Amino acid sequence: MHRYKTWNGAMPTTAAQVKVTTGTAIKTMLQLATPSTRQIQLISWGFSLDVAPGAASVVELLQTDVAATVTAHVAAGVQPLDPNAPASLLTLGTSATGYTASAEGTTTAARVFDVKEIPLAAGATDLTYYYQWMPDERPIVAVSKFLRVRATFATSASNMVTWVCWDE
Repeated sequence: MHRYKTWNGAMPTTAAQVKVTTGTAIKTMLQLATPSTRQIQLISWGFSLDVAPGAASVVELLQTDVAATVTAHVAAGVQPLDPNAPASLLTLGTSATGYTASAEGTTTAARVFDVKEIPLAAGATDLTYYYQWMPDERPIVAVSKFLRVRATFATSASNMVTWVCWDE
C-alpha cells in the first residue's frame, strides 16, 4: 500500500498554494476519482478558511456516484508521501480527479464520511479543521466512485484550502 495527498489547487512550485473561493452555493472544492481497478482508504482530511461565513455553513466529505465538472489535476498534483512510491492510480480529468467545480452533476447515491458545520461570523474561531481516522474506522471509497470535499456557504463566500490523504 502507498500513501498519497492532494489539495484543491495546482501543485505549488514557484508560487504558494492558491486559496479557492467557496462561492455562496454548494460547490465541490476537491474531487478524487477511483479507477475501476482500485479502491482507496481514507487516512485524514482537512481545510482552512480565511474568513468566517456570514451565515451557518457546512463542509462535507462524501462518496458520490456522479462526478462534478472540475479543473483536472495533473499527476504531479497527486503527491505520493514516499518519494519511492509509484504514481497514484486515481483517474485524472475534468470529470474525474480535480478541484474547483464549475458544475455539480446530479448525485443519486452518497455515503457521508464527515461533516463540519462552520459557525456564524460573529466570534467564529473554527476556521481550520483536521480529522484523522483511527485505523479500524477508516472509510473506503469504492471502485469507480468519487470522493468529494463539498462546501455549502449560504450568504458570503470564504477562501478555502482543503486536502485529503489516503492509501491505495
